Amino acid sequence: MTNLWTSVKVGDSVLNNRLVMAPMTRSRALDSGVPGPLAAEYYAQRATMGLIITEGTQPSAQGQGYPATPGIYTAEQVDGWRKVIDAVHDQGGKIFIQLMHVGRIAHPDNLPNHEQAVAPSAIAPGEEIFTKQGMQEIPEPRELTKSEIAQTVNDYRHAAAMAIEAGADGVEIHGANGYLIHQFLGANSNQRADEYGGSIANRIRFAIEVTQAVVEEIGPERTGFRISPLNLLGGVNEGEQAAELYHVLVSQLNDFHLAYLHMMHVGHEDILNQVRADWDGPLMVNRANRPLEKLTVDLDNHVADLVSVGNYALANPDLVARLKNKIPLNKPNPETIYVNNGAVGYTDYPTAD
Repeated sequence: MTNLWTSVKVGDSVLNNRLVMAPMTRSRALDSGVPGPLAAEYYAQRATMGLIITEGTQPSAQGQGYPATPGIYTAEQVDGWRKVIDAVHDQGGKIFIQLMHVGRIAHPDNLPNHEQAVAPSAIAPGEEIFTKQGMQEIPEPRELTKSEIAQTVNDYRHAAAMAIEAGADGVEIHGANGYLIHQFLGANSNQRADEYGGSIANRIRFAIEVTQAVVEEIGPERTGFRISPLNLLGGVNEGEQAAELYHVLVSQLNDFHLAYLHMMHVGHEDILNQVRADWDGPLMVNRANRPLEKLTVDLDNHVADLVSVGNYALANPDLVARLKNKIPLNKPNPETIYVNNGAVGYTDYPTAD
C-alpha cells in the first residue's frame, strides 16, 4: 500500500496521501439544514485522510430527500459548515462539500412545506424511502419546467459560492447514484421531448450546464464531479448506450479541467478503462464492496490516482494510521449509520491507541 502515501495535486490543493473519505449520508443535521453539533468533531477525527468529501448536501430546499440532511444555501448553514471546515483545517486536512440534489428520491414528509419532489420526468422510481413516519413508497415526482431547470442550475451555482464562503477547499457535484443529475442521464428516468431528453447530447445537457455554472462561480480547480456508470441505485438505468453516454459526458467534463473525476465503480471494467482514457486529470475510484487486500488495485494498475472509501473511514477515524501500521480495523455498526443517537456510531469509534 506504499503508493497510497505519496502526495498528489488535486486542483489547487496538495493532498498528503491518496486515500479519500467518500461522501456518506449520516442523517444528523438539524431541521434547519445546519450540520449537527457533533459534525465538526466527526470530520476532524478523519482529517488525516488525503481528502474528505462530505455527506451529500442539498443546494436548495427542494433538493432535500432524506430527513436530517444538511444544506448549503442559507447564511445559517454556511456558519454551521464553517465550524466543520475550520475543525478539519485545524487538523491539517482538506475538505470538499458534495452538492447533492436528490430529484425524485424524496418524499413530501421529508421536504420543507411538504412539497412534491421534482425530476426530469414524472416517473416514480418504484422504491421506498425512510421518513420520520417510517418507510414509505416514493410518490411520483413533478416534471421540471425548463425555467425550473435554469433555476436549479443557479441553485448549484449559489451553493458552490456558499461552500467556498464557508471555507471549503472545493465542491463535488453529485452526478451519480440515482439522484437528479443521474436521473437526467437515465434512459428510463428521463422521457423528456425537449432539448434535455432523448439523445445522449440532450441527456447530458443538465450535467454540463451545472458544471459550467459551478466552474464559472468558483473555478475548475475547486470543482469535482462524481459518476456511477450502470449503478442502478434509485432505479436509474442509462440504457444500451451507457458506454457511449459516459464517453461523451466524460470527454466534455474533461474540457473543464476539473480538480478530479470521482467514479463509483460497480464492476464494469470496460467503462472504467474508457473513463481513464477519456479523462486527463486526477481520477478517483470507489469500488463497491472492495476487500481491504485489494484497496490499491486501481492505483497499482495505473487506472486511478486516488482511492475513496466509505465504511472503512466511517468506522475508523484513524484509518490512515491503522493501514500504515497494519492494525486491524473497527467494523461499522449498520444499526447506527443513519440513526441520530448522539456520539453513538458517529464520533465514538475508537482509535487504535
